[in-house]
Amino acid sequence: MTEEQEKKNKVIQNIKSNYKQVERTIVEKLYIKQDLHGSTIGSMREDTWNELFQMVLPKKFVMEQSVFIIDSAGGISREVDLAIIDETYTPYIFRYGRVKFIPIEAVAVVVECKSKKIDVENINAWCDQISNLRTAKGSIVRLATHIETEAMITQQSTRPIRILCKLDNPVEEKIEKRFDFIIYARAADKDHPHAHLEIKRNQNFNNLWMCYKELNFYGVESAVDLGKVALEKYQLEKYEINDCKGEINTLLTFNMQLNQLLMLINNPMLFPHKEYVRMFNQPEEVDNEQDCSNID
Repeated sequence: MTEEQEKKNKVIQNIKSNYKQVERTIVEKLYIKQDLHGSTIGSMREDTWNELFQMVLPKKFVMEQSVFIIDSAGGISREVDLAIIDETYTPYIFRYGRVKFIPIEAVAVVVECKSKKIDVENINAWCDQISNLRTAKGSIVRLATHIETEAMITQQSTRPIRILCKLDNPVEEKIEKRFDFIIYARAADKDHPHAHLEIKRNQNFNNLWMCYKELNFYGVESAVDLGKVALEKYQLEKYEINDCKGEINTLLTFNMQLNQLLMLINNPMLFPHKEYVRMFNQPEEVDNEQDCSNID
């Protein structure tokens, strides 16, 4: 091996080591003990998880905290801790200060952040409301070769990638199935001398063809087999990266897996302006004694 090759190899190994170090730092930060109000601790942890995602996301994506997601049928989610959105083509439905309503068409990833305990009823309700949101097809956009007035043939109905971030103890199997990734922050213990992340992936996201269908034809029949033969042979587990001891470099692996899925979505659904116009123009049910300007 030449001296130049040795230098290149050392740089690569350093990058992998840096990921492990950042991973430990993030987990240790999540476990900082504070005698503070619960909501304050929760916000601090959300900021830390936000930091993790900011580290691995391309700049085209924006991280928003504490948002509500809306669709053109009037469906609205519960509050979402973190949303990864592409705001290149999609306007906010409403944004003023910390109040943000984001259309489902813009949302690539939703993240729920929890400590050790999970209220099963609440998390199921959160998942149900996210699952019930639907993108609309009625976009009008100029493409290089023509004007498109419907959804693209390779992307008929998208949904966000669903991620649960939490501390330590595992969740019930029925909750696991509601998320595409669960990221556990594990404190150092007798079996693991360092704080670390552990990621569990939903097996419905096994190969890239399964991911492509789920993320681009959500809730609709897919008649497009374009790329099926090529995508079926790519397993997400093959994106795992090992460190020098043969253990998974978790954060670097997650970087590669998540960004590969974001490339399958590419731009989220083109925004259907006229569908939201229709929604806002629906007749309102207003109390006879109440003026429209006073509606909360």
